[in-house]
Amino acid sequence: MLKNAKSNAFWYNNPRVHYEMDGIDLECVLSEKDLGVKISEDLKWDNQCKQVVSKANKILSMIKRNFTDRTKETILPLYKSLVRPYLDYCSQIWNPHCVKDIKLIEAVQRRATKLVESVKDLHYDERLYILGLMRLDKRRDRSDLIKTFKILNGNDRVDKDLFFVPDDGGRRGHSRKLFKRRCRLDIKKIAFSNRIVDNWNSLSENCVSCTTLNNFKSNIRLHWDWKPDSIV
Repeated sequence: MLKNAKSNAFWYNNPRVHYEMDGIDLECVLSEKDLGVKISEDLKWDNQCKQVVSKANKILSMIKRNFTDRTKETILPLYKSLVRPYLDYCSQIWNPHCVKDIKLIEAVQRRATKLVESVKDLHYDERLYILGLMRLDKRRDRSDLIKTFKILNGNDRVDKDLFFVPDDGGRRGHSRKLFKRRCRLDIKKIAFSNRIVDNWNSLSENCVSCTTLNNFKSNIRLHWDWKPDSIV
């Protein structure tokens, strides 16, 4: 059972200590996939981004080859159900901060929107508006906020104190502000519990005081003034 057991050597100054389990050496690897997320020893997400983009592009190519109907009514449901889930999955963990990775992921949606015949010649932002889509980096921000709401309200079975510290400094804004820790290393600055603080603190009182998740999602939409349902 332990024949292929592995251990990860995280971070640049890891001493790579030798580990054993039941007398069997644990192989030291530079990256490991856990529940579909590829985690590297330096905790950077280049490989994870490349992995999800590769999978999404393969599905998108399949759609392009097999569907001659390029209307919004055909392409949009296919993209949302078969392609975008790869780009969204567990983004709270691997949400990229490097511009090259953000562009790499966004390029998949750019390509998908160009499949819709009626909008393919428009600017990308115009295509998104007409199709009622959100930029993927904004979608990841939304996912972060939803996860934060669920943790703070006990919807997820995790200890919220492990993630967040209430801000009792009496600053202006809503009543559920979070304290942002000072971080020396970039890897800590971009971690979920730290990067979400500014976005969460910028929300309105109506958003953070919601009692249900669906109301919270609706209020985020209003807060961002994003109203795809009104698009013809």
